[in-house]
Amino acid sequence: MYRREILKLGAALSATAALPRISFANSAFAPEPGAWRTFEITTRIELSGTEGGARAWIPLPALAGNGWNRPGTSAWTSNATEARIVSSDAVQGDMLLVVWNAGVSAPAVEIVSHAATRDRAIDLTKPTAAAPLTPAERARYLTGTPLVPTDGIVKETSDRIVGSVTDDVEKARLIYDWVVANTYRRAATRGCGTGDVVAMLKSGDLGGKCADINPLFVGLARAAGLPARDLYGLRVAPSKFGYKSLGAKNEIVTKAQHCRAEVYLSGFGWVPVDPADVRKVMLEEAERGLAAGDRKVVAARETLFGAWEGNWIAYNDLRDVALPGASGPDIGFLMYPQAEVASARLDCLEPDAFKYSIRSREIFV
Repeated sequence: MYRREILKLGAALSATAALPRISFANSAFAPEPGAWRTFEITTRIELSGTEGGARAWIPLPALAGNGWNRPGTSAWTSNATEARIVSSDAVQGDMLLVVWNAGVSAPAVEIVSHAATRDRAIDLTKPTAAAPLTPAERARYLTGTPLVPTDGIVKETSDRIVGSVTDDVEKARLIYDWVVANTYRRAATRGCGTGDVVAMLKSGDLGGKCADINPLFVGLARAAGLPARDLYGLRVAPSKFGYKSLGAKNEIVTKAQHCRAEVYLSGFGWVPVDPADVRKVMLEEAERGLAAGDRKVVAARETLFGAWEGNWIAYNDLRDVALPGASGPDIGFLMYPQAEVASARLDCLEPDAFKYSIRSREIFV
């Protein structure tokens, strides 16, 4: 098995290395930190069949990104018995917990949140005096999770990718290139995926969506000694760089959830990466897909290692989330509204049946 994997790894890395490199200066896809953009995000939930009572848990934009993501205020209206924010400053994750007692007619809640974002780009040829992680942060972002462990097949795969390389940037780039070369976006995957990277590696089928592909990068990076994390959020506007697959299509963003990733590199701090969006460009940017050597794909692959566009709001970096007061199981990550009616968990990936909607609009000040 390992011989087959090694041969596949060598071929994939060779193919990736053969593709042309495009600098930000020569690329049509060139995010650069500039003006902040502020968005208003309105989430509405309506429930039925609540004779036995109901609960809802709605993610709120809470993650404060250094110079690229600023959470604002959230306000809500509801006929709920109870509604309060459940938060943890240590992990920058907020959710609105809403409770309706039995007998409440037509339970509903509408939340209006504000957040600001802007383009992000880090020059990986110029180290800076980046703020170090605290010991607690370093431990958190190096530790494995049930779906993304850092031992076993994840560690074995990471070791084969990185080899004897010791430089942080080189290690991260090897892992990023391997993930881009070996994964693929599977259109049939429900929602954004499950993020079970062990199942992906053991099966040899590395297909999925953003919550599968980017956590694979995170797990491999952590196994290589690089602090890394998934960031869960929402696309809120079209791409200004002309990538129709990398932005919201209109103001209705009910199904525009997207997971990104960061890796902490010595001398640079948190560095943005998004291998999943490279595969999304390959599958969705053109009707019949795009080849790895297509200019738009190469530009995306180069840009999304160290930069991304500010048409996306980061909400949190929560994994393995216990929903307060829930009857159902913990969830792998908090990116979709969740609800239980009479203690039965609703399917968060079916917003029409669940009866929730999310809208976004840019606010110009």
